[in-house]
Amino acid sequence: MKKNIDTILYEGRPTDETSRLEKEIKCYDLLDSLSIPYYRLDHEPMATIADCEEVDKILGISICKNLFLCNSQRTEFYLFMLPGYKKFDTKQISRQLNTARLSFAKEEYLEELLDLTPGSVTILGLMNDTNNKVRLVMDRDVIKDEYLACHPCINTSSIKLKTSDVLHTLLPYIHHEPVIVELM
Repeated sequence: MKKNIDTILYEGRPTDETSRLEKEIKCYDLLDSLSIPYYRLDHEPMATIADCEEVDKILGISICKNLFLCNSQRTEFYLFMLPGYKKFDTKQISRQLNTARLSFAKEEYLEELLDLTPGSVTILGLMNDTNNKVRLVMDRDVIKDEYLACHPCINTSSIKLKTSDVLHTLLPYIHHEPVIVELM
């Protein structure tokens, strides 16, 4: 089923924020306070990479897969970003991180640690991880692109921002340093 997508690419935050969630507004506040420019596209909920095909075309970039993972003891948590075309291989990533086999973390941990819901997992959720319980892991191919696309903590909008702004401004500000891995 084709999703309803606004084809207008906006520069910056919405002018009318009355129907927006507080956590979405917090994303725009953070990006604006750091003087990070971004483009925004509003749309129906997009819960999967497959849903985002049309969004990708309008943004001119592919949205990353963002996976919220944990070890088997549920004591270590990871936000893993990889290109949408790559398959997640837990064995490869676990080996590179030198940890027990990773699996998808339960929804309650996602909400508790990042204030996110399934389908809305995003690097911007790390702003809510003030105790640094979640490690950011990025596939090398994600940081090769000039731009990065993600959700602003809700899957009814997508934003496009420069990868260099994420790596050199946003992540240092929210105290998260990425671990770079490579999926084959």
